[in-house]
Amino acid sequence: MWEGLIQKAKDGGLDVIQTYVFWNGHEPSPGNYYFEGRYDLVRFIKTVQKAGLYVHLRIGPYVCAEWNFGGFPVWLKYVPGISFRTDNEPFKNAMQGFTQKIVQMMKSESLFESQGGPIILSQIENEYGPESKAFGSAGRSYVNWAAKMATGLDTGVPWVMCKEDDAPDPVINTCNGFYCDAFTPNKPYKPSMWTEAWSGWFTEFGGTVRERPVQDLAFAVARFIQKGGSFINYYMYHGGTNFGRTAGGPFITTSYDYDAPIDEYGLVREPKYGHLKELHRAIKLCEKALVSADPVVTSVGSYQQAHVFTSKSGDCAAFLSNYKTDSYAQVMFNNMHYNLPPWSISILPDCKNVVFNTAKVGAQTSHMQMSNVNSESLMWERYDEEVASLADSSHITSNGLLEQINVTRDASDYLWYITSVDISSNEGFLRGGQLPSLLVQSAGHALHVFINGQLSGSAYGNRENRRITYTGSANLRAGTNKIALLSVAVGLPNVGAHYELWNTGVVGPVVLHGVDNGKRDLTWQTWSYQVGLKGENMNVNSLEGTSSVEWMEGSLAVQTQQPMTWYRAYFDAPAGDEPLALDMGSMGKGQIWINGEHIGRYWTAWAPKEECNDCSYTGTYRPPKCQSGCGQPTQRWYHVPRSWLHRTKNLMVIFEELGGDASKIALVKRSVSSVCSHVSEWHPVIKNWHVDAYDHPEEAHRPKVHLRCPRGQSITAIKFASFGTPSGTCGSFQQGACHSPKSYYTLEKRCIGQERCAVTITSDNFGDPCPNVLKSVAVEAVCSSAVIP
Repeated sequence: MWEGLIQKAKDGGLDVIQTYVFWNGHEPSPGNYYFEGRYDLVRFIKTVQKAGLYVHLRIGPYVCAEWNFGGFPVWLKYVPGISFRTDNEPFKNAMQGFTQKIVQMMKSESLFESQGGPIILSQIENEYGPESKAFGSAGRSYVNWAAKMATGLDTGVPWVMCKEDDAPDPVINTCNGFYCDAFTPNKPYKPSMWTEAWSGWFTEFGGTVRERPVQDLAFAVARFIQKGGSFINYYMYHGGTNFGRTAGGPFITTSYDYDAPIDEYGLVREPKYGHLKELHRAIKLCEKALVSADPVVTSVGSYQQAHVFTSKSGDCAAFLSNYKTDSYAQVMFNNMHYNLPPWSISILPDCKNVVFNTAKVGAQTSHMQMSNVNSESLMWERYDEEVASLADSSHITSNGLLEQINVTRDASDYLWYITSVDISSNEGFLRGGQLPSLLVQSAGHALHVFINGQLSGSAYGNRENRRITYTGSANLRAGTNKIALLSVAVGLPNVGAHYELWNTGVVGPVVLHGVDNGKRDLTWQTWSYQVGLKGENMNVNSLEGTSSVEWMEGSLAVQTQQPMTWYRAYFDAPAGDEPLALDMGSMGKGQIWINGEHIGRYWTAWAPKEECNDCSYTGTYRPPKCQSGCGQPTQRWYHVPRSWLHRTKNLMVIFEELGGDASKIALVKRSVSSVCSHVSEWHPVIKNWHVDAYDHPEEAHRPKVHLRCPRGQSITAIKFASFGTPSGTCGSFQQGACHSPKSYYTLEKRCIGQERCAVTITSDNFGDPCPNVLKSVAVEAVCSSAVIP
């Protein structure tokens, strides 16, 4: 997908692609490097270069990024004497070795700008400020060492440290956040740079989906530029997918969509993409003035300011801002009146004409849909993970409980803790009394309790509280009973001082209550351990290993929805080029593979019902402000890249921990179902920049309704149209008290059968249903591949 994504970024007005470098992906074991497939870093950078864009290479090598273990390989934890991200020789040696490896690769391919390549910036470390304070003098020494080490590699391009106020010269300190207009570099000769302008927020299993209105994001960017900012990177511009077990946190979803302008599937998210594209174009029109001088700031009202840039050659650009959150403001600037919406900035590239306002969204909105592409149900086969025979093949035993990652080395999410309990036939509960209860304390992240091969219950942590306390009835019998605890990691921690020391797994105590007329502590008795699932160890999820077990065929395979079950099915790739996903809404929790490629973890964890509310773009944004998905599974659909599919007989393997209904799993395609536009009579446009081949040049300065279907589709119906005072959003527009009866006719005449259309808002086109009222056009059009007669 790289070429298409990079081209869409360029088309959106971007100049630079910024990327992390993932140490755990590139050095999976000490000294053994991997730069193939999705980890082909050189190919990625050359693809950016081919598109004519620059690169900011954030080597880190700590990345945070809600990525497993913050991007560090787990083997690093076991280097003798190591302590992460501080003045520690074993850590510094390992970090320097990897950083040198990456820089040398880039140099050998002549990829730094000093060599004629696209890399114009590099980053060392990442958001170290909070850790630096926690580590004190050792943190300060480490920052100085990291800066000196990086600049000593002689790349010929600047190095930056984000969220590190004390970045030593010549390293440039940069800002990350929702807003960075209050940021100032630590030296006056350093440029003001914003390495992460957060377009949304990450998603956690069991949480809501956080969104950020594009009006506020554009306002934040314009606010940074008007203060003299020189570099802005969106985090994320394309959010993407945490395939495999790369999501960290823990509890970060497989989707890393981030409400980005290009969505997880590679489709542009409108109006966010289009509105930012217009913003970028407006800023570029101001470029000569912006780079010539610092702004002159004047007050034009109680909550309003003008930032004016002028060059010696006479170029002039102005930014008029209204920080009021609840009302328009009319201001006087250069002897002209300007009407500023609340919480907005107007951009005037010539200090006279408004070409863009952050709150006035002229870009269309796209309404997306997930539609089933299975012509017939998948034919599932089933293999039951063996639980009863656990410990027979175990090679690890210990008196007491072991920490999970120390045992698994993160080779699997799963670790079995197995022990036995002898129950006397004289126990009262065997004669009809109350069953004993089992108490298990775990450091997370999920726990399934099996007694004599049967699932007794489950418990889960969350991002706020990773620790788990399980309490449940223990259906024991006379004689020897086997207790098996399946501890499940949901990604390793990725941030925090000394996070490498955080525990995962069953840490105890483990106590039986209601036996021996009291309780029995099992914590320090002999435990056996099994890393991973038997199905994992036999590679039943791979093309090569899927035939290594006996699969149950036919309808019985999905009739019983039981835990610890593997499912497999074969399917043909659907026609077309729409992005694909799996609908896993009927399942519980587990993992997915297609043709041996690990799609990721799935979990039908439901978001709270009560946290979503109406979201206004005005006022300071924080992640809880704009939430969606309340009362629904946090993630229902899981991206299936088409490049991973064959034309026929694709193997899908699913491991289900809890017991779901596999018969309802469906392959779906993501597509644009309709496009919308809502444009006011007063909408700033760039004169002579919006003139299309089918427009009248004399109308170029007037606002227009723009509609555009995806390539290969055309507008087949106008679902809603109103010129007047319509309300609502795309998919739920409603007519207001003022409505022109010409609305449908005008838009149908100009748009039906077209891939794209533009209709100028004039009284000739739409009439004037209510004079002296500020009106707007709202339209929703259906896009499809149907042939128009």
